[in-house]
Amino acid sequence: MTSLFDPIRIRAVEIPNRVWMSPMCTYSARPQPPLAGRPNDFHHAHYSARAHGGVGLVMVEATAVAPEGRITPYDLGIWDDDQIEDFARIVRGIRHGGAVPGIQLAHAGRKASDDRPWSGDASGEVDEADPADLRWVPVSPSATAFPGSPAPHELTRAEIAGVVRAFADAARRADAAGFEVVEIHAAHGYLLHSFLSPIANERTDEYGGSLENRARIVLEVIDAVRAVRAEDAPLFLRVSTTDWIEENPEDQRESWTLQQTIQLSCWAAERGVDLVDASSGGIDVVPIPAGRGYQTDKASTLRAESGVPVAAVGRIDTPALAEDMVASGRADAVFLGRALLRNPSWANDAALDLGASPRFIEQYAYTL
Repeated sequence: MTSLFDPIRIRAVEIPNRVWMSPMCTYSARPQPPLAGRPNDFHHAHYSARAHGGVGLVMVEATAVAPEGRITPYDLGIWDDDQIEDFARIVRGIRHGGAVPGIQLAHAGRKASDDRPWSGDASGEVDEADPADLRWVPVSPSATAFPGSPAPHELTRAEIAGVVRAFADAARRADAAGFEVVEIHAAHGYLLHSFLSPIANERTDEYGGSLENRARIVLEVIDAVRAVRAEDAPLFLRVSTTDWIEENPEDQRESWTLQQTIQLSCWAAERGVDLVDASSGGIDVVPIPAGRGYQTDKASTLRAESGVPVAAVGRIDTPALAEDMVASGRADAVFLGRALLRNPSWANDAALDLGASPRFIEQYAYTL
């Protein structure tokens, strides 16, 4: 028997297995209105393929809650009701493949208004816009820039309240589109993580200083999102378990740490977060270990010490490793990234490898 392909019920949603697609940016939306932020044919094919390949949950990539919350002008966004139907098409494709549709709601903060990691237009269309016309001033808890990025605007209290409302409004639109799982992105140096970490948060008001203050906006977003979602609808939180600064004895800066993550996860669970998606890093350019368990070991510690359900992510690329993470209780599920980019049918192949039943759709199964 395999634990990796056991179903898991979270509130009213049953996810058919513990192999989940991690939210990975594809930077493939059109950059300008009226198509800005909207998923297109590429996104439909991309997400549907992984659902048909057997994963239990497809988490759509970081989707901005406001135009200025995009990492690049080519990011997905769900800041307008007119975008709902485009996402509903993505939901239908994921469900057709037998997977549960989820979406990660995000604000890039001081890492916004960036370039895509490649040159050219992956959509196949000619973009005649001047790149300068697609840029904007990023925002952050403090006017401290991410290395290589422009100085951000320091958010006022009123603007912070607007960010919280934007997450809630985006969650309402996600529900309208049919997403069964919503994940709040508070990792990788983006806006919510930048409030959590003293590396980016130099505020002296109620949103800076103590752990309780730095976590305030994250908990406010959780409360606001939970308030607009049904009681039986799952809510996830993605976190960076560490800034990878406390692990470097030569770097004496105060930073975001694993122990703070454990406390935040407990607070989040008290407010209705059902699972913590445990990643790491992103707040600064720092050395990160190269070992296979560099990230999953911290997820396991978070699971053990908080008691909160956790999904692990990071270099989980073999069925045996994924199975061990779940069967040992070190994680409740695994998110896969690069492995699913290389092979959309990784989950079905893993099921065969582990002696479980793959989830082939009828159009494929009858030929096997």
